[in-house]
Amino acid sequence: MTTTRGLRDRDQPITMLTAYDALTARLVEAAGIDVILVGDSMGTTVLGHDDTLPVTLEEAASHTAAVVRATDDALVVADMPFLSVGVDESETIRNAGRMLKEAGADAVKLESGPHTVDITERLTQLGIPVMAHLGLTPQHINQLGGYSRQGTTTEAAEEILSLARDHEDAGAFALVLEHVPANVAAQITAALDIPTIGIGAGPDCDGQVLVSADVMGLTDRHPPFAEQFGDVAAAMTDAIDAYREAVETGEFPAAEHSHIEEGVDDLE
Repeated sequence: MTTTRGLRDRDQPITMLTAYDALTARLVEAAGIDVILVGDSMGTTVLGHDDTLPVTLEEAASHTAAVVRATDDALVVADMPFLSVGVDESETIRNAGRMLKEAGADAVKLESGPHTVDITERLTQLGIPVMAHLGLTPQHINQLGGYSRQGTTTEAAEEILSLARDHEDAGAFALVLEHVPANVAAQITAALDIPTIGIGAGPDCDGQVLVSADVMGLTDRHPPFAEQFGDVAAAMTDAIDAYREAVETGEFPAAEHSHIEEGVDDLE
């Protein structure tokens, strides 16, 4: 079973994928993935939103619980939705605690900044493990003006490094680095004792994470740093087309799909 403490002691790269439902989570765990992130990317991948901002705490908790029910060994990390953290300390604690106490997550992930250092320390003091997230933070899309690469100047890179150290000191057990230059991520990884997990951050992080829909080829478009490792969309389309055709031609259901009960032929 993967634990937050055990991530530090791994000899091979950490693998992390998103999942938002029991079926996908069961397949992801069966493949040996270490960490399942119930990301707020559910907003765009399964809920039909244009970005992650509309995802509610209730939706995040419900999807997290579904993933937890389907898994035994993977570390399940719940992404905290927009405005569920940082508005008020007591509300932040209640919201994050709910992900563990009610939804069954092993940890929470915070899109991090200067405002989440104290929050991280307080949550970890209360027994709520925190995965920090720096670089591109999609919940700040309106502030960033898009999904552009971060840490591209010395000043910006040093700010990310400083925040990474602050969150490590505050008790974060791992750090996601998103869409930052590979050489910046490599230096941050070398400077920290906690593991880094990259997404668009090069090969020198301690692990990698992608959105499962991108990995499986279920999206029409994916970020430039993602890779499509299969074409599940094509397989699903073929199966759905075959079902429709079988129903329309009368081939389905066949005799083996039906049951005839003797003695009930004379209904009036």
